[in-house]
Amino acid sequence: MKQINAQELKNMLAQQQPVMLIDVREPFEHETFNIGGKLIPLGDVLQQSAEIPFDQPVIVYCQKGVRSQLAIQRLEEKFGYTNLINLSGGVSEW
Repeated sequence: MKQINAQELKNMLAQQQPVMLIDVREPFEHETFNIGGKLIPLGDVLQQSAEIPFDQPVIVYCQKGVRSQLAIQRLEEKFGYTNLINLSGGVSEW
């Protein structure tokens, strides 16, 4: 599984590289603090997979990086994604 740390992601965003951010936390967590990602809670990620592109890097994140790893595993196994990247340490490292 591909990983990226918070500083690497900040650099990507500063350089305006094409990337999509997916937040797999719960709505209350997203409302408290987010880094601009689209909210698709872990429990809904398979049902909402049509909203996740195959043709650009997609950074998947949660609070600490565990739920995002689960989301990536599920999406890769079920739909064959190869462009998903886990934010190591999650937003707690932001």
